[in-house]
Amino acid sequence: MTFSVFDNYQNTINGVQTSTAEKRHGINPATGEPNPDVPVATAEDVDKAVAAAEEAFKTWSEVPFVERQKALLAFADAIEKHAEDFSKLLVQEQGKPDSAEKKIVVRHTPIGVAAGIIPWNFPLALAVIKLAPALLTGNVIIIKPSPFTPYCGLKLAELAQQFFPPGVVQALSGDDRLGPWLTAHPGIGKISFTGSSATGKKVMESASKTLKRVTLELGGKDAAIVCKNVDVKSVAPQVVSKGFLNSGQICLAVKRIYVHESIYEEFRDAAVAYAKTVQVGPGTQEGVFMGPLQNSMQYEKVKGFFADLTKEQLSLTHTDGKAFDDKPGYFIKPTIIDRPAEDSRIATEEQFGPIVPLLTWNDESEVIARANNTRMGLGASVWSSDLDEAARIAAKLQAGSVWVNTHFESDPRAPFGGHKESGIGTENGLHGLRQWCNLQTLYLKK
Repeated sequence: MTFSVFDNYQNTINGVQTSTAEKRHGINPATGEPNPDVPVATAEDVDKAVAAAEEAFKTWSEVPFVERQKALLAFADAIEKHAEDFSKLLVQEQGKPDSAEKKIVVRHTPIGVAAGIIPWNFPLALAVIKLAPALLTGNVIIIKPSPFTPYCGLKLAELAQQFFPPGVVQALSGDDRLGPWLTAHPGIGKISFTGSSATGKKVMESASKTLKRVTLELGGKDAAIVCKNVDVKSVAPQVVSKGFLNSGQICLAVKRIYVHESIYEEFRDAAVAYAKTVQVGPGTQEGVFMGPLQNSMQYEKVKGFFADLTKEQLSLTHTDGKAFDDKPGYFIKPTIIDRPAEDSRIATEEQFGPIVPLLTWNDESEVIARANNTRMGLGASVWSSDLDEAARIAAKLQAGSVWVNTHFESDPRAPFGGHKESGIGTENGLHGLRQWCNLQTLYLKK
């Protein structure tokens, strides 16, 4: 496509210059005269542009960095070649003259008052993950622990009083009204929230009214892809155990397992054998791997996933066909589900409990597409004895954290965050620190 002269202005959709029946024009602010006509895009134009962009992303994202850089530099050269034309056009439509030389300094400044909203699954660790970088970057913070687990957060703030001036670290326990009060309060400039995607959207909506900065660490539907060349007896327990940690109440827990069909039955049998050895009981009891679910609300939610399952599917793991007992405590037994429907609740929704579906695959591109076919994008893992194969698959998974031959390992030096509806922003590492800062660009005219 050739570049037209500076007297014809059209939309660009999928590499083609297009116009519309309806036109409009801007005004030259220096003369009051009309500038040339431009198109008025339709909703259909938007759909076409988005569809073209989605298709282009599939290949452009795979172009090596050096080639992308080369194309961008060539584009910059072309802009420079037409610098005089663009300069005249800029003055004609906006009115501004050229700028003088200057020195530019970029500073990271604290945002101010922050609120850390903590979930019930990791009430101490996640409070610390928010509190430490907030204070280090010069902010002050109000910790709001979950109503289900308020105790560690309150004591953490109490202990902090020995080390920080009054008002720097505070904690507020409350009911369901407290979160909205914090997210809407005009005196708070930053919200760091960990919780479900549904609640995260409400937090973002509330924060938008005062344009608060937000970091949202939300839900996941982490896929584990198991390749045909693994040592099944060794790998099967490792993979399914990552779905049972903390009774599955981890945003990064394995929540669906895709097993190559050539090893599926062997893997399933090894996974079931392991699940039957997992000890469930109070966390104070010796040898227990899985404790109870934390609260009755989550217990009933997880029980709801069993409504679509047959007794035969349940008996795969439990000889009595029961995943939960009629006794005190919110205990659910570790459960393996054999090839549920691809569109079933357990295959598509975040269970946040110790119930893990096994599914089969045989085509690499297909399993990547299936793993990515979710609104979530928190974590994923690939299990293979061929590291080239594993790296190739891992690079195409749409998730903030991707592991090879492990899952749920973390390092406070590395950024952690989600893609798509699994969150906005990051925690941990240098990137996480920057989330607690405003950027200030200081211009010093020479």
